[in-house]
Amino acid sequence: IKKQQQDVLGFLEANKIEFEEKDIAANEENRKWMRENVPEDSRPASGNPLPPRLFNDSRYLGDYEAFFEARENNAVYAFLGLTAPPGSKVGVRVSHSKS
Repeated sequence: IKKQQQDVLGFLEANKIEFEEKDIAANEENRKWMRENVPEDSRPASGNPLPPRLFNDSRYLGDYEAFFEARENNAVYAFLGLTAPPGSKVGVRVSHSKS
C-alpha cells in the first residue's frame, strides 16, 4: 500500500497537479469519508476499501490499479477529470463489448 501511495503522490508532484492528501490511518473522519464515498461496485467482496483511492472533490475516480492503467495509457488527466496542460500527451481509451 505504501509503495502505491508513494507512486501516486510522486506522479502528481512531478506533474505539478494540485492535490490534497487525506491520511486515513491517523484521522477517523477521513477514514469514514473514504469508506462512505467509494461506490458499492468498487468495494472489495469483504472488508473495507484500502488506500490509495482517488477522488476529484467527492467524485470517486478509482483505486491504484485504475490510476496505473490510466498512466500506462497516457490518460491520467482524463482519469483525474482534468484538462491536460498544453504539450502533454493525452489519450482516451474506452473499453466495451459488443454482446
